[in-house]
Amino acid sequence: MTGPRNWLTTALARLVAGIAIVVPAALLLGASPAAAHPMPHSVVQLDVYRSSVAARLELPVSDFSRASGIDLTETTKARLPSRAAAVRAYLLKHIHPTTTGGKAWRVAIGSMHLSATRQTSTGPYRELTVAAVLTPPADADVRHFTFRYDVIVHQVVTHVTLVTVRQDWANGQVDGKGTTQVGTIELDVRHMKVPALKVDLGPGSAWRGFVAMVGLGGNHILTGTDHLLFLLILLLPAPLAATGGRWTGLVGPRKALARIGGITLAFTAGHSVALAASSLGRLDIPSWPVEAFIAASILVGAIHAIRPLFPGREAAVAGVFGLGHGMAFSFVLAEMHLSTSQLVTSLLGFNLGIELVQLLLVCLALPSLLVLARLRVQPALRLTGAVLTGIAALGWLVDRLGLPNPVARTADSVGSHTTLLLTVLTLAALTSTGWTLATRIRSTPRGGLRPLRWRAAPDRS
Repeated sequence: MTGPRNWLTTALARLVAGIAIVVPAALLLGASPAAAHPMPHSVVQLDVYRSSVAARLELPVSDFSRASGIDLTETTKARLPSRAAAVRAYLLKHIHPTTTGGKAWRVAIGSMHLSATRQTSTGPYRELTVAAVLTPPADADVRHFTFRYDVIVHQVVTHVTLVTVRQDWANGQVDGKGTTQVGTIELDVRHMKVPALKVDLGPGSAWRGFVAMVGLGGNHILTGTDHLLFLLILLLPAPLAATGGRWTGLVGPRKALARIGGITLAFTAGHSVALAASSLGRLDIPSWPVEAFIAASILVGAIHAIRPLFPGREAAVAGVFGLGHGMAFSFVLAEMHLSTSQLVTSLLGFNLGIELVQLLLVCLALPSLLVLARLRVQPALRLTGAVLTGIAALGWLVDRLGLPNPVARTADSVGSHTTLLLTVLTLAALTSTGWTLATRIRSTPRGGLRPLRWRAAPDRS
């Protein structure tokens, strides 16, 4: 009778243990927000490249410490490196991506750091952020795989991990801002297991990548306040004539249009050449000298708008300085780790987006530039715009040389108001066009239209 009695005792013990785990878990998972304090969840953000997937793990420190046995609750940023080996070993035991056929991927754990953060439902807490690279076997599909992952969840039964995609060129996600949720990883309380997540990112296509890069290029020039200011500050004095180191009067309308077109095309050619050379050559260029060069180019343009430094040679200057702006554009492509074919497609799309938005902005600014040049208040408006631009450029230059300042931060924030910028330019273009037509009508006694005379406006600068 001893055998059956032992079996019965063991069975009852397992049943009690199961109830002890399942009931609290069910209560916690099913509890309303008022019944239990919600705990922070983990996030795994995926960046999908051609032959690998980069993962960013965002792990609540309290739950990580309980699950791993590595107490990081009191660990400072300075002491984290001493715990890095233990953290890395724990993560490697609990991250096992495989192909759909079951072949294991290679997992490499990279940098990690601690920070303070918050989630809307939980309030502030400490977070451990870890970078990882998941590499499939040769010729395996990075868009379809099985993600076996039970970090924290294997011990903290109420924990949930959200898996999202942050960057996926073939699916049109290129700006790294929005995310697409792939699924969640949590304990299956019925079977007391953590099921693997089946990741299916679809087929993807080069067309989606191309279209997304057109949008990214357009948005980059639109929100790139420094690029816009450089172009506009060079265009500002384009309709003016220079005599004796001063801006005096106007050039002819055809010459003004030719200057504006030449400056725009030269800037386009300069940044296009540099963008292509630095991207396709995969040049590893430090960002700060390039960014400082751009700030200096804007400062030079602002001074030129006050006193002519290179009258009639604005196009050549725009082309030279455009090289620096193109190198800055290339940093966006370098961060995506694209294959050669994807890079070529992205380069075309990104540059097309830049040029389309740049052309739109020049067309919107053109009527205002021509009308402004004929007004008596032109010198005051030009000097005000040039001084403000020069101050912003000086702030950027100091900031990019290593001294952060409020002027640079304020100038950067202007780039977040793109809708306002487009609205102002559109209204200015409509107002300028209407003013020109009204002037022409008033100048004709019988209401007919005749060519508007291009009179020089006095310049007291």
